[in-house]
Amino acid sequence: MKVYLDDERATPDGWHRVYWPDEAIALLETGQVTELSLDHDLGDDVRGTGYDVVLWVEEAVITRGFVPPKMRVHSANSSARQKMELGIASINKHQRA
Repeated sequence: MKVYLDDERATPDGWHRVYWPDEAIALLETGQVTELSLDHDLGDDVRGTGYDVVLWVEEAVITRGFVPPKMRVHSANSSARQKMELGIASINKHQRA
C-alpha cells in the first residue's frame, strides 16, 4: 500500500490518503505500507505534522527493528522539508546498520 499524508493536495492515483499522523502510523503498524509520501503542515499542529511520522519511524527502526517503507517528502515548507529529509536519511542509516 502507498500512503499519502496531506491535508490539501489531490491524492495521486494508486495512493491511500490519510490526513493525520496517527492514521499514517496505524497503517505503518500493519506492515502493509510499501511507500510513504509526507507533507509537513497539516493544518493543526496540535494534532501533529509529517515530521511526527518520521520520528515514529526512526524510533521504531532503532528500538524494534521496524523495516520502513520507501519514504519521501512532498512538503512545500522548505525548512520542514529539510528536517524531514534529514530524519529519513537517519532512518536509512540505522536500517542498514
